[in-house]
Amino acid sequence: MLAKVWSCAVVGLEGALVEVEVDITRGLPGMTIVGLPDTAVQEARERVRSAIRNSGGTFPLERITVNLAPADLRKAGPSYDLPIAVGILIASQQVAADISHSLFLGELSLDGSLRHIDGVLPMVSLAHREGLRTIYVPFEDAPEAALIDGVTVIPVRSLADLAAHLNGVRYLTPYECHHPTETQVNYPVDFRDIKGQEHVKRALEVAAAGQHNILMCGPPGTGKTLLARAIPSILPALTNDEAIEVSKIYSVSGLLSAQLPMIRLRPFRAPHHTTSHAGLVGGGRMPRPGEISLAHRGVLFLDELPEFSQHALEVLRQPLEDRIVTISRAAGTLCFPASFLLVAAMNPCPCGYLSSSERACSCSAAAVARYQKRISGPLLDRIDIHIDVPRVDYEKLASERLGEPSETIRARVAEARERQRRRLRGSRALTNGDMGPGEVREHCKLNEACKSLMKAAMRQLHLSARGYHRVLKLARTIADLAGAELIGPAHLAEALQYRPRRLE
Repeated sequence: MLAKVWSCAVVGLEGALVEVEVDITRGLPGMTIVGLPDTAVQEARERVRSAIRNSGGTFPLERITVNLAPADLRKAGPSYDLPIAVGILIASQQVAADISHSLFLGELSLDGSLRHIDGVLPMVSLAHREGLRTIYVPFEDAPEAALIDGVTVIPVRSLADLAAHLNGVRYLTPYECHHPTETQVNYPVDFRDIKGQEHVKRALEVAAAGQHNILMCGPPGTGKTLLARAIPSILPALTNDEAIEVSKIYSVSGLLSAQLPMIRLRPFRAPHHTTSHAGLVGGGRMPRPGEISLAHRGVLFLDELPEFSQHALEVLRQPLEDRIVTISRAAGTLCFPASFLLVAAMNPCPCGYLSSSERACSCSAAAVARYQKRISGPLLDRIDIHIDVPRVDYEKLASERLGEPSETIRARVAEARERQRRRLRGSRALTNGDMGPGEVREHCKLNEACKSLMKAAMRQLHLSARGYHRVLKLARTIADLAGAELIGPAHLAEALQYRPRRLE
């Protein structure tokens, strides 16, 4: 007898429907799985056999053929265990049910219980689009699957419970999703607790408002890392669509928890400088998202920037421009989203005390030059804001006075982003940092005073065409923070002061 069960694969960050066909015929007992299965899928034969027997069922002593269609799509992972087991139970007439509009996902233990699997969210999202309205998933994965509206999620603890449900003996209760209400978020670092560095805080506010990349340079111990970790506290909250988008990435990467199935806070990723380029941008035989995709809609913090390998830094160029990362393999090409705010920090020299008034630098001129040249000019040109972070005076550190709280800054950033959203409605850009040449030409017009200032800056700072456009986008963001309709000389002057002078 032939049985057909719907399951799903994950390709990149999207699901792909897989039809599991199970055929049982007379012949030498055995089970064959075809359809480009990997080792984990091939091993499902032993898991399914033991799970059916230990769940009170009978494993057919006949010839069993399992086909995973489409046959040209490679199948990986243990999520096909449950649909294969259901197909065998139906084909052997141990279960009788209409499952034509149902999706089955789950890894089986030898005792028949179901284990957690990765990538549930994109697979359930695809099932909803394809008209499959009943989803059977491991009990642990039900909160994640229920994030997709319009589907009935059935949490399953064991194969025996599922068989009883399908036979109408003992029905399983659908999962009821309780979306959490908005609660007060406690960020690890608040701007009010950071003493001094007011000009750096201003630069970070501008960076957050327009999604502009920023590089902080200063001696050790000046608060660069602390300032970077405070940035999420001034970013606007994730919209529901953005939260689903980020949660899909974390679902595929196996980083979602059962207690928090949806990412509610903007990601903050801080990979170590020993991270390989594949760990940074993603990759592998079956490509998985890297750190820059895990930082999507959030912050990617690269501390000790010159210590990263040159190859790892250079692969950042395309994602910084296109907001996506493209990974090509022999089996095909995958694109992962990479719209992140790059925040980098570095010392001015190997010892860290170049130009410091407190301590003499012990580095030679050649060592300083080699250190700074580890970051290429093209990469520096893609960073909009370059800011020096000096040492903080004792008086400021010892002062009891608190700075401006993150909540107040976040309100200004959200207001500036709302202006950008209204202005850029209908284009692919969401923020000023995403604008292309067409949007820059339309929304960053300069008056005569600004044109004169820009002409002088082009000559003195040796700005490239990319640098010219980035200054205009930065000035547009500063004007948005000020509530100005047009870019003025003060906005442009502030944008120009953020351009690098020593590192170019």
